[in-house]
Amino acid sequence: MNELRSLYDKDVKNKLMQELKLKTAMACPKPVKIIVNMGIGVAKDDPKLLASYRDDLKTITGLQPAIRRAKKAEAGFKIRAGEPIGLVVTLRGERMWGFLQKLIHVVLPRVRDFHGLPRASFDGKGNYNFGLLEHTVFPEINPNRVDRIKTLGINVTTNAGTDEEGYLLLKFLGWPFAKPKKE
Repeated sequence: MNELRSLYDKDVKNKLMQELKLKTAMACPKPVKIIVNMGIGVAKDDPKLLASYRDDLKTITGLQPAIRRAKKAEAGFKIRAGEPIGLVVTLRGERMWGFLQKLIHVVLPRVRDFHGLPRASFDGKGNYNFGLLEHTVFPEINPNRVDRIKTLGINVTTNAGTDEEGYLLLKFLGWPFAKPKKE
C-alpha cells in the first residue's frame, strides 16, 4: 500500500472527521482521480513531435495518453474539426495515490522559484486545478534529451462538496499551499 494512502487511512480521516464534525468515516472527503492534460500546440502538424509528446506523458504517468481532437473548426486558432489538440491521462486507484505522493514530495519541490500553490485554484466543488510550465521537473524525464519544454495541466478531483473540505483534505495530505501574504 502507498505511504500517502496509509497516511490518509490512519491520520487524515480522523483529522477530517474532527475538523468537519462528521459522524462516519465514509463521509470524509478523499481524492477520486487525477487528470493530467497536455496541449500539443504545433505538434498537431508533425507526427514525430506528437509521438514525443505522447511518450513524455506516458513516461510521467505510466499510462498511454488518449488523444483529444477538436470537435469543430476554429479559424482563429487554425484548427480543423478532428485535428488532435491535446493529450489526457486519467489516474485512479493506486496509480493516483502514487502520482499524488510523487507530486507532493518530489515534483513540486523541484519547481523553480516555488513558493507554494495558490489556495484560490479550487473550482467551487472541492477540486483543485493547477499547471506546470515545465515537464522536466518530473524525475523520469531526462532534461538532456528534451526537444522542447511542454506544459501540463493537472486536476485533482475529490468527492468533497465544498472548497473548504477540499482544502482541508489536501492540507492534511501535505499539499504545499502558499502562505498568505501579509499586507
